[in-house]
Amino acid sequence: MCAGLSSVQFALAKQFQLAIAAIAVAAVLDSLDGRIARLLDATSKMGAELDSLADAISFGVAPALVLYVWQFQGNRVGWVIALVFAVCIILRLARFNTLLDDTEQPPYAKEFFVGVPAPAGGLAALLPLIVTMQIGRDGWWDSDALVMVWTVAIAALLISRIPTLSLKTIKVPPRMVAVLLGLVALVAAAVITYPLVTLACLLGIYLLHVPYAIRRHHWLANHPEAWDVPPRERRAIRRGGAGRRLGLRPPRMRRVAGAARAVWPRRNGGGEHGVLLPTDAPRMRRSAGRARNWRRIGLRRNQSRPGTRDDQ
Repeated sequence: MCAGLSSVQFALAKQFQLAIAAIAVAAVLDSLDGRIARLLDATSKMGAELDSLADAISFGVAPALVLYVWQFQGNRVGWVIALVFAVCIILRLARFNTLLDDTEQPPYAKEFFVGVPAPAGGLAALLPLIVTMQIGRDGWWDSDALVMVWTVAIAALLISRIPTLSLKTIKVPPRMVAVLLGLVALVAAAVITYPLVTLACLLGIYLLHVPYAIRRHHWLANHPEAWDVPPRERRAIRRGGAGRRLGLRPPRMRRVAGAARAVWPRRNGGGEHGVLLPTDAPRMRRSAGRARNWRRIGLRRNQSRPGTRDDQ
């Protein structure tokens, strides 16, 4: 909260680069406060309320005032745009708090946020200011109309139902830890050397991930069998679905490793029909071949046996 309010003071002093940095620091602290509280066993209801209050100030009120001081000062329409953004941030936080108590959500819902989270939205609204600080003024990127449209668009993403990925649930495989540490070191060096360019690139990458998050959310909603399985098994399920879309057939019979038997899968791919001995496989293939021959000439094979009521 102090970092967010300090960004307003920097904006009033026309130190916009420090104002952006203060809101970025608030975003970093927001990602750490919950983890630190859990590590110290200091979680409480009061802490949860303070977190939402600090987010409303740091990512709602502060960016709105920074944008107003930078671009909209003396513009009544600009002030309305700043108010709309601050209100949307607060509505987004209120909805987030109510969803925490919703026990009827599917298991995969914890992997997504509903709408763009407040820290990302607060920084994304400042993207025209970041570009202007890096490139300079007197361009299309700092016109009043563009900044107004951009601010309203980010505000709409904040209160939308669009799913976005939650970084808190992403698990890194052990073999990728070294690669991740290398990337973190590279990003840290870029932030120190080119802070505005790096921040703009990170915000652009985050906004570009939204279509992928929508597609992933849609796929999980249509595949309940993938809700409670590890990522490796999810990839296997996804590859199986891709094979069916390409018209590929699963094998009719697959061997069971370490046993002298074979397993016959169902036609719809779910479960196993039964366990067959290896000596039964030729008989099953001959039966399937005879059924195809009857269908090929357009006749239906009579399933009744001699001596039954149908023959009489």
